Amino acid sequence: MPQSSEAEQFTAASLSISAAKVRLHLLVVDADAAVCSACTEIATSLGYAAQFTTDLHEAQTLLCSHTADIVLVNISSHNRGLEFVSEVKLLYPRLTVIAMTASSLVNTAVEAMRRGAKDYLTKPFSIDELSTVLERASESVTVDVAGRQLRERLRLSKGLGALIGRSTEMEKLYRILSKVAQSMHPVLVLGESGTGKELVARTIHTYGPNASKPFLPVDCGSLVPSLIESELFGYVKGAFTGAVKSKDGLFVSAEGGTVFLDEVGELTLDLQAKLLRALQEKEVRPVGATHRVPIKARIVAATNRDLAAMVEKGTFRKDLFYRLNVVNLRLPSLRDRREDIPLLTAHFLDRISKEYGNKFTLSDEALRTMMKHDWPGNIRELENCIQHACSLSTGPVLQLGDLPRELRQAGLEAYRNSNPKPETAQAEGVAEVETLADMERRAILNAIRTLRGDKLVAARLLGIGKTTLYRKLKEYGISDSSLDE
Repeated sequence: MPQSSEAEQFTAASLSISAAKVRLHLLVVDADAAVCSACTEIATSLGYAAQFTTDLHEAQTLLCSHTADIVLVNISSHNRGLEFVSEVKLLYPRLTVIAMTASSLVNTAVEAMRRGAKDYLTKPFSIDELSTVLERASESVTVDVAGRQLRERLRLSKGLGALIGRSTEMEKLYRILSKVAQSMHPVLVLGESGTGKELVARTIHTYGPNASKPFLPVDCGSLVPSLIESELFGYVKGAFTGAVKSKDGLFVSAEGGTVFLDEVGELTLDLQAKLLRALQEKEVRPVGATHRVPIKARIVAATNRDLAAMVEKGTFRKDLFYRLNVVNLRLPSLRDRREDIPLLTAHFLDRISKEYGNKFTLSDEALRTMMKHDWPGNIRELENCIQHACSLSTGPVLQLGDLPRELRQAGLEAYRNSNPKPETAQAEGVAEVETLADMERRAILNAIRTLRGDKLVAARLLGIGKTTLYRKLKEYGISDSSLDE
């Protein structure tokens, strides 16, 4: 499924942030002007906008302008550097602090870390050590900025990437997902069929640090074991009949991207063992080869099965379960987030309207019926339902009669229950009076059925226009399929 433009924009923004780390501002604070000058010169050569001061009070004044992203501060027994670290983290918690200490003051460095410093350098340090510490700090700043932008985007949007929904369950999922996406840990996505597990996997990849790398999905339940092995690990020329040339597997082809193992619970025990070895050793052995190939890929697995129960039964390896289950995301079923149905419906109607070149909307009665449905097939069933209604509808407004038979019957039943027969009339033995609307509906049905579905002739015989007939068919929830009942 194509990614949303929002996700693409965010990916571009993330890449822009990575590329823009040269613009990070560094403030060096040390009473030794020579150290300050050297650090500033090195940082500038690395692409930072660096400045320095030899006075802690002046440093606090400079920070008031919020121009620094990273502070490199000297802490000694002769200054109040530790208090400075505490005050900076209190006033500017997003600012990254790196402590510099003398070799004899390791405990001071530990105390600085406890007060909020991100890293430390022990004097004297080399250019490489300073460069490495600054690189770690800039990566941390980049990830923090990306995380804040993602959370702000979530606050303002109707979902995350291609995921749609603002229910409490989805908000909770987005919060976890925004943190998970910034790491490279394996993720296990759990949920019923049709809840959007692959969309979640794609979103993790799209909002992650390696979004520009490939996203490679494989359905472990649709391929025979031998094909899955060659698909995942690759093969060499002559490994089996038809292997006319060597081919890399998905783990190698990912090149730092994401491999999505859908329906991982369907893997055989033999393949589970090979997958476990690949994850542990970070290398694979292609089918028919005697050598191993290093891999670098993030693993996101998904299943609708209860893997913990499978572990108890011995049909899924416990060690692989724990290897995949570093972080797990459980997707709510659609019946557990009914408040998202209008948003999802609007999303699908908008997409289908563009495909058909016709603006579709949903009647209130049809939406009420959809809100009460349990949707055992979840979002996939909802999408198919709307697609079905758009295909059968003869107008822009989807009525109850355009919905699939199960929902149509449920809607009629709800209507009858909400309009019970008058108790007083029944109690007094008065005969039930048929309403004009019921009489008109019955007359239209009889006419069309008698004429074997010829609506034009039926409209003429009923004394109404063709347009009026179609309008009344919608009004009474009469579809072509209901005419055959």
